Amino acid sequence: MNIIKTFITLVVIGLLAVTALFIDFTYKTFSYRQSSRKADAIVVLAGGKGRVDEGIRLFRELRAEYLFFVGVDPSVRKSDLYRPRPGDPSSDKVVLESASRNTLENAIFGRDVILKHKIRSIILITSRYHLKRSSILFRNSLPNDVLIYPHPVDTKNLKESWWKHGDSFDLLFREFYKYCMFRLFFTLAPGELREGGVPAISGGDRP
Repeated sequence: MNIIKTFITLVVIGLLAVTALFIDFTYKTFSYRQSSRKADAIVVLAGGKGRVDEGIRLFRELRAEYLFFVGVDPSVRKSDLYRPRPGDPSSDKVVLESASRNTLENAIFGRDVILKHKIRSIILITSRYHLKRSSILFRNSLPNDVLIYPHPVDTKNLKESWWKHGDSFDLLFREFYKYCMFRLFFTLAPGELREGGVPAISGGDRP
């Protein structure tokens, strides 16, 4: 009987801990704010609605010297995403990375592009729900002295009152689970993704 009580107690404690961590995760997810910071490069994780447009907007505002699109489809060309208007920055400073297919690969391939151009600070653009996982991956793939400024893009599929919307809850909980897995991994293997931890991968720049 004592064994059953102990088991139930541990389960309850575990559920309470997961609940507290999940609430903290959602709070911090919605705490991200867009800022007016400048950086050496804007890094856009392609794939989510509004991300590309936001990256181009900041680039046109001269918020960074470079604009990197990470994880674009191989069939996409630079002119499909960015066509400079009079007074806009040159497309020579726009780089497309087309080899990565998920967030982990975004961090690895993106790291190589960032280091190749000797970037010391980035504005990291992705969807709000995706920002904590992306940030921890880039933080653990880049050198410690490279500054990362997370920049959220809001989407219709994520509601701030997430507890009232099943789709928003599911989206956040999936991200929470993936974030926790990577957080555990980096706790056990810090620096594993940094240059030298894994082989450099050449994704190449697309015109």
